[in-house]
This record gives sequence, C-alpha cells and structure tokens, in this order.
Amino acid sequence: MTETLLFSPMTIRGVTLKNRIVVPPMHQYSAVKGFPTDWHLMNAGKFAAGGAGLVVVESTKVERRGCGTVGDLGIWDDTFIEPLGRLVKFIKQQGAVAGIQLGHSGRKARATRPWEGDRPLQRTPDIEDWDAWQPVAPSAIPHSERWPVPRALETAEVKDLVQAWGQAARRAHEAGFDVLELHGAHGYLVHEFLSERANQRTDEYGGSETNRMRLLIEVTEAVRAHWPNQKPLFVRLSVEDNAGWGPEQSARLAKILKTKGVDVIDCSSGGISEAAPILGKEIKYSYQVPLSEYVRRHADIMTMAVGLIIHGDQAEQILRDGRADLIAVGREILNNPNWPMDAALKLGVEGPFRNVPPQFGYWLGTRAKRGFGTRPSTWQNGLQEADKAS
Repeated sequence: MTETLLFSPMTIRGVTLKNRIVVPPMHQYSAVKGFPTDWHLMNAGKFAAGGAGLVVVESTKVERRGCGTVGDLGIWDDTFIEPLGRLVKFIKQQGAVAGIQLGHSGRKARATRPWEGDRPLQRTPDIEDWDAWQPVAPSAIPHSERWPVPRALETAEVKDLVQAWGQAARRAHEAGFDVLELHGAHGYLVHEFLSERANQRTDEYGGSETNRMRLLIEVTEAVRAHWPNQKPLFVRLSVEDNAGWGPEQSARLAKILKTKGVDVIDCSSGGISEAAPILGKEIKYSYQVPLSEYVRRHADIMTMAVGLIIHGDQAEQILRDGRADLIAVGREILNNPNWPMDAALKLGVEGPFRNVPPQFGYWLGTRAKRGFGTRPSTWQNGLQEADKAS
C-alpha cells in the first residue's frame, strides 16, 4: 500500500473529506429560471460517483440581477432550497461532501453562454424581466469596450447585497450543503469591488485598499451569521489579476478573512479584464500553484490549488511540497469524471475501486484482480510519462 496525502482524509471544522480531491464549481449555464435540472444532477453526481472528496456546485446567484446568463443557478428565494437539496442528497449518497459556491456576476451579467459567443445578450420577448436584470457594479465602468456600461450601485444597495449573501447562506444550509464557497474572483462583482481598475467609488466601499475589501469582509460576516460554525467556509480569489491586485494584497485580505471564519482560500487568477492567458504566454502544468503557495505561506491559512493539474502524481507532489492543502481538478475531471479512481490506481493506493460505487467499482476491481493483459484506456502514469510522450 502506498501512503499518499492526496488520498488521506481531511477534517475541516466538523466536516471530514475522504480525500483531498475537490471538484471546483464550474458553470454549466443549464438552469431554467434559476432552477437546477436533470443536467445538474447528472453532472454533480458523476463526479461524486467518480470518487472526489468534495463536489462544489457551480456559482449560484444570490440575487436575480447577479445572473450571468439565462442558464445561471439561483438561490435568491426559498423556492430554490428543495431542488438544490436533491443535488445534495445524491452527492452524499455517493460518499462525497456537497459544497456550493455563492456568486454575483456584477458587470458581467446579462450575457450569452460562452459557446454562444460570450457577448452581451440581446433583448428578446421571452426574457420578461429584462429591465430589472440590469448589470450593476461598484462603478459605471464596463468590463471592456465590447460590454455595456453597468449601473453603479448605491451605498444602500451594497448593504442590501450583503444581506442577500447572508440569506443565500441560510438557504444553502437548509438545502443540506456542508461546504460553502464565496466567489470573489474572475472579474465578478466581489472581485470588481477589490479592483482599483473596476472600483472608483468615493464612499466607504471604494478608494483605499481597506475600503475596497469591505464588501467581501461584510459578506463573510453576514454569511457566517447564517452558516453554522461546524461547516467550512471557502473564498475563491483571483490572487493575481494582472491589473493591480496581486498576491500581496490577496495575502493581506486572507489574513483578515481568516479572523472572520474563512477556512480555505481557493487560489485562482485573472478575469478583471479580457486579457488572456492569465499568467503569461505559456500556460504550463500547475501554472497557478505558486499563487496557492504564496497565500498559504504569507497568510497562514489553508489553500486550494487549481490550474492545469492533470496527473495524480502531480497533485500528490503539490501537497507534499506544502504548496496547498486541497487539490481542485476542473477541466481534467470533465475529461475523465473517474479521475480520483484513476489517480488512486496509478499512485498504488490499496483498493482503488473501494471509494466508488460498487455498481462499477466491483466490476473494475474484479477485472484488475484477475488481470486482462493490458492497461485501461486512460493509463498514463503521470508527469514523467507525459514528458516522454512530448
């Protein structure tokens, strides 16, 4: 048996993950008027069945104006609790912990789905609340020249939004989720408040770094007032946005958030502008992991790494080097929903098929035990074999 960190249990507050593999929130743009559909059940369920320790449901909007597209999930009303609870129940039945991310699209709201052109949405008769669904932001500054000018939020509206996040956290708890993440990254509303480029306010929510941090700090306090103490709270940050907000600022913010009840910083990057790629011309394995490492070391807080993490041995080494506490596998787990099972097999973890449902784990286990003269179609040991192949 090979002892690994990746497949060791981890307890945060009163919640224990069976391993350190996290399916991060990934927009599906497939909701109907904010409500989840069978697609969401299938999507989250396959990741839970594939062996991940934590499955986080995509950014779910705390108010109607916060929807990025017509397909965004919502949690701005109690009617969403029961349908979201259906997802929770199935995720838990597969032995995974169910998480949800709360978000608000801000000035990036009212857009087409990415595969429909990733552009401002055009008004159509079927969108009954078009005028109410107005993009809002800290300041009347568009995301880029392609995007409309948002309406700047009044101070009282910002305070109302803080309470909307708190009520969304209450609903998430009532739906049965055990981990909550606040979306403060990727150029959406909270990130817009943090950014000097997007936030040119002159009230208590703009100007100084302290003032620009105020919204997220108050949101965290409001959320913690409704989110039970025994349940973990994560925050996703664009630790580097290449537009004035960077690792030093993120570490300072993370230190404050830790005192407010945040347990883990989910370390991503970019999004405040349309500039891409995020960290230079060449995107490489683990390209965002240095951001996780920086925040972990300088803010003394647990972090989650993400960014082209493809192989099990790659993930294991990140943990062993102390660069993160959790590993988020996003697009690669879209490619292979059984990534955790596959990684366990390649890392030599005893009984790699025991942590997945017996409906397929049993059959794969018996095939592996008797041998079948070859290797699974997904087989590639990891970074060393990948380097040889290239």
